[in-house]
Amino acid sequence: MIKTLYEEIQARKKEPKEGSYTNYLFDQGLDKILKKVGEETTEVIIAAKNNQEELITETSDLIYHMLVLLAEKDVSLGAIKNELQKREGKLSKTKERKQIDEL
Repeated sequence: MIKTLYEEIQARKKEPKEGSYTNYLFDQGLDKILKKVGEETTEVIIAAKNNQEELITETSDLIYHMLVLLAEKDVSLGAIKNELQKREGKLSKTKERKQIDEL
């Protein structure tokens, strides 16, 4: 499902459709897309404190806007998948995480 949505977003980028919200975001550029990602991130955090239905809705919005950002920056889902696979099965100690967080 996420792959299909990403492909639709990429298609809109290549072949704009009048009145499309996705094309509105692309037309407005990176700053607008980043603003929406930030807004949706905040809404996910707030929703997590409220109720599950709102969390699902806001997470869906965040995923959509993240996919628009990836398409804008020409980052493939394959690149994300590869990065996640590199991390699979790796354990880090809390001490190591604290050192990273301090950077």
